[in-house]
Amino acid sequence: MSMRDRLRTMGLGAFGLLLVIVSWEVIGRNQLLGRTFPALSDVLATIVDPARRGLFQRALEATIGSALRGFVFGSIIGFAMAALGVIFPPLRAGLDRLAAVMHAVPLIALGPFLIVTLSREGTPTAIATLAVVFNVFVATSAGLRVGNPLHHDVLTVLGAGSWERFRRLELPGALPFIADGLKLAAPAAVIGAILGEWFGAPRGIGIVIVSSLQNYQIDLLWSAALLGAMLSLVAFGAFSVLERWVVGRFR
Repeated sequence: MSMRDRLRTMGLGAFGLLLVIVSWEVIGRNQLLGRTFPALSDVLATIVDPARRGLFQRALEATIGSALRGFVFGSIIGFAMAALGVIFPPLRAGLDRLAAVMHAVPLIALGPFLIVTLSREGTPTAIATLAVVFNVFVATSAGLRVGNPLHHDVLTVLGAGSWERFRRLELPGALPFIADGLKLAAPAAVIGAILGEWFGAPRGIGIVIVSSLQNYQIDLLWSAALLGAMLSLVAFGAFSVLERWVVGRFR
């Protein structure tokens, strides 16, 4: 992409963001959608309010911790499942079905079961893990299976086994796909952690959302939701940068 195209893309993105901000402020300030849709300035004022600083800091620390643990665990599990399916082909069909079944079960339906088995503190991490596994598994599986057949034939002639093909050919070629999967998994981990906190975790953004909703604290509700959305966007943006570097290096 040329510098002119990049500047044009950045300009369009900035214009779109400005349009959202202005529209949010106008709609909220004039109560066009009712009193439950506050102006953006009121939401930001709540976020920077010194009286709320400790609450938001503790909530963010808890959510980031759960999301990070879930991201790491889910990435390891998803990668391991995909790698086993390539190194040991007889396992591939079963692992594909297992991943599909795990993805088909609504995460919110697993909340009560996870609370009983893992406690309320562990539920956000567990749901974040499950939210990550499928993204990483699908991306890694797709990447590991796109190798050039001619390259496979050359390695086979040279006597390379499944492990050697995986290490020297399939894994390096799959890195751009893995980076793409991690990019999608990062915000999924944040969402999973927040969802898990709804089931009674001691602290976190999800708890602030539920508590403010029950007590009709509209500005606090929107502030917590905005912080959660910003956290997801930051995670997505960070791994987008990583993806660009990996694609430029390995593709």
